[in-house]
Amino acid sequence: MGQVSLQGLCKRYGETEVIRGLDLEVRDGEFMVFVGPSGCGKSTTLRMIAGLEEITGGELRIDGQRANELHPAERGAAMVFQSYALYPHMTVAENMGFALKMAGVGKAARAEQVGRTAEILRITELLDRYPKALSGGQRQRVAIGRAIVRKPKVFLFDEPLSNLDAALRVDMRIELTRLHQQLGTTMIYVTHDQVEAMTMGDRIAVFNQGRIEQLGTPSELYQRPANEFVASFLGAPRINFVARPAATASEAHGQLWGQLGGDAMGAAAQRIGIRPEHLQLAAAGVPATVVLAEYLGDVLLVHLRVEGLEGLLTAKLPADQTSPQNGASVALKVDASRALGFDAAGFGLP
Repeated sequence: MGQVSLQGLCKRYGETEVIRGLDLEVRDGEFMVFVGPSGCGKSTTLRMIAGLEEITGGELRIDGQRANELHPAERGAAMVFQSYALYPHMTVAENMGFALKMAGVGKAARAEQVGRTAEILRITELLDRYPKALSGGQRQRVAIGRAIVRKPKVFLFDEPLSNLDAALRVDMRIELTRLHQQLGTTMIYVTHDQVEAMTMGDRIAVFNQGRIEQLGTPSELYQRPANEFVASFLGAPRINFVARPAATASEAHGQLWGQLGGDAMGAAAQRIGIRPEHLQLAAAGVPATVVLAEYLGDVLLVHLRVEGLEGLLTAKLPADQTSPQNGASVALKVDASRALGFDAAGFGLP
């Protein structure tokens, strides 16, 4: 079992409140991701669950038991940090088995548990090596293995892949997903990387300024964001926003608003979001000027200016489409069925 319940969880440093009454239920066996910008409170929340930060208010329950005052070792949670924190004078096997040794587990039992964990992580051949002889990816596997041997109820990951290069991050995302499927243990994973969040999480909690803006599956958050913050945080390139045109707006601005279905959304709609992949270049449509076209191999990003519109629009096109010249006049066509309406306060319209 590995259910985690946060009920009105708060954290204050003096008069500064950094976590503001969080309510969250993490299901047994779930892969939950906390995502958000730096300083949003996601790591602080994870550390409160682990027992590394004192809880100022509210209640933490693990498998139904109040855990606010429990010592970290009594909570049944194991944490994997951004830094590997391996003992340099110990072998991989000794690093992985150290917590078991401190708990009084015998040498034979330790060796068995470490060996079994090494097989799961595919690092059996590394057991006799020292950390200095390992790559970054191998060190992270050892750090994860050190957590697994404790057989926790809940794994807590605090940005564990941020020190790895791009290729290794992809490999480790795959490995962690496989590991979760194999172990079936509850995992709570903190990251600022939206790609990690979208590809790994069963559900995602989007944090902002000590609050959870929205909780849902990757598909729910991407397709039906609760507000402009969630819509802009998830998705690369970022979503385009078009404000309701004023009476003095340019013809192109008004035409774009109409194509996006703004009039049909009613007076409550003050901004419309349209993702770059839902913009196309066409023979006829809203007039625009190409500011910059970026060929990225798999996609073509075209940054466009529409007369009277604040900021640029970005279209994400297939890579085999002919790249327009910078400064060229083009026409935009939008997929109005994918447009997202937001009110004056930035909340999504139904």
